[in-house]
Amino acid sequence: MKDKETIYTIPLRDAFHVPVTKRASKAVKIVKAFLVRHTKAEEIKLDSSINEALWDRGIKKPPRSVKVKVVREDNIVKASLAE
Repeated sequence: MKDKETIYTIPLRDAFHVPVTKRASKAVKIVKAFLVRHTKAEEIKLDSSINEALWDRGIKKPPRSVKVKVVREDNIVKASLAE
């Protein structure tokens, strides 16, 4: 199957509805849930660049949104930070 590449802007506003000590980890879960919903894939692999961007300012202040480049190979989705 041909690889398909897409760029998504993922809003992380729901990460701010949890306690401050859980925000960055909630943001990671939001990114994975967004990609499952939009790509209908069984397996999501996040690049370390996404993790570093979400945790850059610490656990209390993740970014409000993140732009992600997604490459789909069969039922595996690989996501990295868009430049």
